Amino acid sequence: MTQFRTLLYPALLAAPLFFGSCSKDNESNNSKLEIRLTDAPGDFRAVVLDVRQLEVHTADVSSADGWYTLAFQPQAINVVEYVNGKSALLTSTDFATGNITEIRLLLGPDSYVIGRDGQRYDLKTPSGQTSGVKLKLDNVTLRDRETFQLLLDFDVAKSIVERGNWKPNNDKKERYLLKPVIRVVAQDIKGSIRGTVSPAAALPQVIAIRSSITVADTFSTAADASGAYQLSALPSGTYRVEFYPTTTAPSGQAAYKNAVKTNITVVNNQTTDVGSTSLN
Repeated sequence: MTQFRTLLYPALLAAPLFFGSCSKDNESNNSKLEIRLTDAPGDFRAVVLDVRQLEVHTADVSSADGWYTLAFQPQAINVVEYVNGKSALLTSTDFATGNITEIRLLLGPDSYVIGRDGQRYDLKTPSGQTSGVKLKLDNVTLRDRETFQLLLDFDVAKSIVERGNWKPNNDKKERYLLKPVIRVVAQDIKGSIRGTVSPAAALPQVIAIRSSITVADTFSTAADASGAYQLSALPSGTYRVEFYPTTTAPSGQAAYKNAVKTNITVVNNQTTDVGSTSLN
């Protein structure tokens, strides 16, 4: 695991762009890039960031300046909801293998905080800083059929600065400036689940659902002719594994049935063996 820390420069406005999430299938020369946002607590009831767009910079110079726009639905994110191990999933998308050197968040003009006094204060961005929130990355390589996660740790206490000349009778919109300080935790995601099914002739589809996050991730594979299966490149968390037979039992034998296993714990760099699952 590698950590980086930098002072960043937010954008005043970026045009909306609409995307869908990507499935977790394995494709040749494709990796998976996951970006999440978490928060170091600060003294506010709410801190809402108007996030409009996500981009990454690669060593590939065939695109304009090497920047690629990622799959992301523009949204307002209350970062104080994501503390103590919780994180908001910004994107999980297929991406070409190779090196990425930088990530950029484009922010709109509608970021704000709710203070301890219950009042809303717009977050102002210093003039001229319109190039986006930029994070430099070192030694980040996306490899074939692996998932790489970037966790953006937003430091509220250092990122929101009260104007020195602000007084209670002033316009509330002018109280705070947004000067994001974000720590990036980058890691290859190498957790996995494996097991077997019986009868093997059921050839089930196997679906692992990460239920320990607000918007569940879904990963899938299929058991082979011997009944064995393995799901790789899984983020850490608690999973529910579901089995759906794709064949019909021969006449005179018990019918194949769906099955579910719950509370399966996945830890990075480890393989969780769930043993044998009966589909009769």
